[in-house]
Amino acid sequence: MIYSFLIPFHRLVVRQSRCLQMLWKMRLKKTTKKSDNELDIPMDYSIKHPLQNCWTLWYYESDRSQSWEKNQKEIASFQTVEDFWSLYNHIKPASELRQGSDYSLFKKGIRPMWEDDANKKGGRWLLSLERKQRNNELDRYWLDILVRLSEHSDELCGAVVNIRQKGDKIGIWTANADNRGAVMEIGGKLKRKTTTTSTHNVNIPGTQRHYGQNWFCL
Repeated sequence: MIYSFLIPFHRLVVRQSRCLQMLWKMRLKKTTKKSDNELDIPMDYSIKHPLQNCWTLWYYESDRSQSWEKNQKEIASFQTVEDFWSLYNHIKPASELRQGSDYSLFKKGIRPMWEDDANKKGGRWLLSLERKQRNNELDRYWLDILVRLSEHSDELCGAVVNIRQKGDKIGIWTANADNRGAVMEIGGKLKRKTTTTSTHNVNIPGTQRHYGQNWFCL
């Protein structure tokens, strides 16, 4: 089975080539700008930097012949910074996904659904984007949120990006809606980040709490 979120091989080669060029330039810069007292210690690229949690990437693509849960595909898990970038560089950006598709990144063992025990007491901050923002801002927001998930890892379950015809959405799922202090801090950082970098109006309606099948704004 060939997944539609994977980058075509010819594009992957170009992207990997650019990464290698950047690493080589960084290495040259490091070795040429050393003082007389600086030791020439080679850079060890085999060392990996662990994350606080292990994270799993999920991909959803609508198939009416299957249930919603079966349309969710668990792709891969990672627990280091280097493995995150390796995975990110092998998949399409969110802006290139098919209409009706989702990316979800959740802590390993947590499914991207409200029925999961880890999500039942939580809520989400929702970032709504206009269709015209998909090409210029969606990928930047999504990547920034992925990178920042570890900042509040105890209070977050994961994040979801929905690609839809009328407009895309990014949701940050919190673990405990009753912890208002942490919830508002997360929302405040999200709002400051988007309002200072967006060239369009960004709609952040507020945090939403989940009760059964209903949404309620706090």
